[in-house]
Amino acid sequence: MPARGATPHHHWKPQDELACRRVIEQTAYPVRCSILQGGMIALSDCTWSNSSSHATTRQIWPLDPETLMAAALHKTGQRDFSDRSFIEPLNHLLRSYAEEADLNAFGRAAARYDVMRGLTNMLLLDMAEMRCPEIRRRSIDRPVFITGFPRSASTFLHKLLSLDPSIAVPRTWELIYPYPSWDRVGAAVRKLQVEAELWFFSALSPNLAKLHGMGADEPQECIDITAQVFQSTRYNDQFRVSGYQHWLEKYGHDQAYRFHRRFLQHLDARVSHQRWVLKAPDHLFALGSLLRTYPDAQLIFLHRDPLQVVASAAKLTEAVQRPFTRCRDRFEIGHRVSSGLIRAANCMVDAAGHQRNILNLSYHEVVAHPMETVARIYERCGLGLSREAEGRMRRWLVRPRSRSRGGRPYSLKEFGLNGEILDRKFARYRDAFGALYRRAS
Repeated sequence: MPARGATPHHHWKPQDELACRRVIEQTAYPVRCSILQGGMIALSDCTWSNSSSHATTRQIWPLDPETLMAAALHKTGQRDFSDRSFIEPLNHLLRSYAEEADLNAFGRAAARYDVMRGLTNMLLLDMAEMRCPEIRRRSIDRPVFITGFPRSASTFLHKLLSLDPSIAVPRTWELIYPYPSWDRVGAAVRKLQVEAELWFFSALSPNLAKLHGMGADEPQECIDITAQVFQSTRYNDQFRVSGYQHWLEKYGHDQAYRFHRRFLQHLDARVSHQRWVLKAPDHLFALGSLLRTYPDAQLIFLHRDPLQVVASAAKLTEAVQRPFTRCRDRFEIGHRVSSGLIRAANCMVDAAGHQRNILNLSYHEVVAHPMETVARIYERCGLGLSREAEGRMRRWLVRPRSRSRGGRPYSLKEFGLNGEILDRKFARYRDAFGALYRRAS
C-alpha cells in the first residue's frame, strides 16, 4: 500500500472493481447523533444568556481533541488513526473556537458534530483501505477544477456540467456519509437525512436558501473534503475563526490536498470511467498544492466585477454565520470578505502569468450563454459532449430557478465598505481581466 500522501504510481485494474464494491457494502457507517438532533436540542437552549448556561453547553458538547478522538475511535471500533497529521490543525481550530468564535449553543453543537464527522470519516477510510488496498491505486486523471471569484456562477456551472453522465462530481450527502451501507436503501436513507439537516439549517438562516441553493444530491465544494482533516477556509466563513485562518495560511495546503486525493479515490471506487469536475473558489489560495497533487489538472477561472462580488459574498457570509455565532458585526464581515477577495484577485493575476492550463470565463457569459460555455470547456478539457448530456443540460436550463441567483444588487455600505477605496485595491485585477468581464456584460 502506498505511503500516506504519496501519489500512487500503479494503475487501477479491472479485477479490483469487484473487491472494492464488496468493501463498500461491508463498511457500514456508525450510528451517531446528527446535526439535526443536536440542533433541535441546541435550539431550545438559544435563549440561554448567563455564564452558567454557557458552561452547561460546554459540558454537553465538549470540544477538546482527546475526548473527540476517543469518541470517534469508540464508535468505529478502531484502535488508532493510520495518519495522525491532522492533530495540529485540529488543535488550532479548537483553540480558535474557544478564544474567538463566540459560538452559541447551536454553534457549539454543530462544531462538535463537524469535528466528529471528520474524525469518523478518516477512520472509515482506514477501514476500507485495510480491506481493499487497491483503492489507493486508483488514478484520478485530468480532473477539472472550477475556481475564481465566488458569487460568479460557479455553483450554476458545476450543476450544469454534473448533468453529463460521463462526469463525476462530489455530492453533498457523499461528503457527509462516504460509507453508508452502500445498498440503494442505505444511500436513500442518508440522502433523506441530509435533506432534513439542510432544511433545519435553512430554517435557522432563512436568507441562505435565497442566496445559495442547497440539496443533498447537489454537487458540493471541495472545501468540505479538506475540512475533514481540519484544513479548510470553510471554518472561518462558517464559524468566525480568523486566528485559525491566519495559521492555516502559513501552514500550507499540501497535506490537505493529499487527503483530498485520497478521499476522491474512495468516491471514485464506485464510478466507472468518469472524469471528475470539482469546484471551490478557495482553490485559488492553494494552486501550488493543487498542482503538486494533480499535475494534469485543468483549471477554470471565473471572473466578475469585484465590487459586485464583495457585496454578494459579504451577504452570503452573514447568512452562513448567523446560526452559529452570537457575533453580529457586519463591518467585521465586510473587512474580512473584502480582504480575502483582494487576495484572491491577486492570486488569479499571478497564476495568469505562468500557468498555461487556465480557461478564463466571465460570470455574464456563463449565465447568458451556458451551452456555448459548455462547448468551450469541453473543447479545452478534451471532453466529448454526447447527445444525452446535451439534452439533459438543455432541459435543466429551461426549468424555473435553474439560472444563477447571483444577480441581486447588494450594498457595500451596510458592511462598512467604500466603493471607491475598494475599487482602487482591485486595480491590478481590473487591468488584467477587466476587459473580459466588461465585454461579456
